[in-house]
Amino acid sequence: MEIRRGRFEISTNPARLDRGRIHEFLSTSYWAPGIPREVVDRSIEGSVCFGVYEGDAQVGFARIITDRATFAYVADVFVLESHRGQGLGLWLMETIRAHPDLQGLRRWSLVTRDAHALYRRVGFADVSNPARWMEIVDRDVYRRSAASGRPSPPAPLPGGEGGEP
Repeated sequence: MEIRRGRFEISTNPARLDRGRIHEFLSTSYWAPGIPREVVDRSIEGSVCFGVYEGDAQVGFARIITDRATFAYVADVFVLESHRGQGLGLWLMETIRAHPDLQGLRRWSLVTRDAHALYRRVGFADVSNPARWMEIVDRDVYRRSAASGRPSPPAPLPGGEGGEP
C-alpha cells in the first residue's frame, strides 16, 4: 500500500524501511531505551509496518502487531522531530486504521505517555475496565541482554520460581 499527500508518502513496503533510522530513534525513545538492533529487526519482521517518507528519506514509522482477524496493538509510532507539526502523525494513524488487512478487528490497543489527544482523534479511548487488563513489564530486558551478549531470560517471578507472593 502506498498513499501520497503532497511531498509525503506512507508505504507498507518493508523493503523501503530504513531500519537504521528506526533503530536510532527507538533506542533513544522513552519506551525502548537501548533496544538492540536485532530486536528492532525481529519486531519489524513480525509486524505490519508503515513508513512515512519525504522522497526517499524516512521521517516516520509505526508498526502493528496483529493476527489480522481479532486484535491489533499499535507500537513504536514516531514522526521525526524535524517533521512534527505537519499532521503526519494523524495522517499515519488514519491510514493505519483504514488499512484493508486491519478491518473488522474486535480490539485495538496501545500504550502512550503523552499522545492521548492524537489517538483519541482516530477512535481510541481510555480503557473502560482497567481491572480486566494485566501486563508484564520488564524495563531492564535490553540492559540485561546487552550485558550478557545474548537474549535475556524473563525477569524472575515474584516470590521465586513458583510465583508465590
